[in-house]
Amino acid sequence: MNIRRLITRTAIIAAIAIATASCRTTSHLTYMERLGDSQQGTLSKADYKVTIQPDDELQIVVTSAIPAATSEYNLPNSNASFSTGTGNLITDSQQQTYFVDSEGNIEFPKLGTIHVAGMTTAQLRDTLIRQIGQHVKDPNVRVLVSNFHVNVMGEVRNPHRIHVASQRFSIFDALAAAGDMTEYGRRDNVTIIREEADSARYIRLDLRDPAITASPYYYLKQNDVIIVEPNDIRQANSRYNQHNAFKLSVISTIVGAVSVIASLVIALAIH
Repeated sequence: MNIRRLITRTAIIAAIAIATASCRTTSHLTYMERLGDSQQGTLSKADYKVTIQPDDELQIVVTSAIPAATSEYNLPNSNASFSTGTGNLITDSQQQTYFVDSEGNIEFPKLGTIHVAGMTTAQLRDTLIRQIGQHVKDPNVRVLVSNFHVNVMGEVRNPHRIHVASQRFSIFDALAAAGDMTEYGRRDNVTIIREEADSARYIRLDLRDPAITASPYYYLKQNDVIIVEPNDIRQANSRYNQHNAFKLSVISTIVGAVSVIASLVIALAIH
């Protein structure tokens, strides 16, 4: 009777422990967990802007109602063209890239050297419209950072470098593009590494906290690195697997050594 009671008590304790661990793990799978049960509300918004940096690649297209009037403000070497859907034709030459040099400058047709580092794409667009507008009626300028990419690593389903076509890309966009976190990813401890002028800054974000939308790291910038840390279960599994692999290796070595010794003993006994 005592043994049966002990077994029953042990089973109950084990079930409670498993249930508790399961609840704790499930809670860490939720983004914006701290919103609670509220049905609606307002989240703070980050002051977001992507600024142009040295070594960036810019795609700049200049058009107007009269294409010939702005052709000299675009890069040469092509005659092919296609429609933008707005009535303007864009040539392949207009798709070529401007490289921002180490001093933060680009060489622009007709206008010469322009210092662009520190500008947003909107500020550069306005600057070009103002300068070109002195010679061309109602020019239209489109500016994009064409080398905008981020790297997502760690506990996500598809870690890789993501090329960003949009100029507005949040950490949730990056995670979605990487297939979302695995069930072993820590939502409360995601690291963002960001390059600055002469250093790299990092910050850890809690994706369960709605206040994340106000963080200057909520919207990503070119070359950002996102690292999703594994939770305790993943780390424990990894240690367990490594330990088992080590034991298997040792056992295999011992078995091999014993086999060699046995073979030698048999050979000596025969002779």
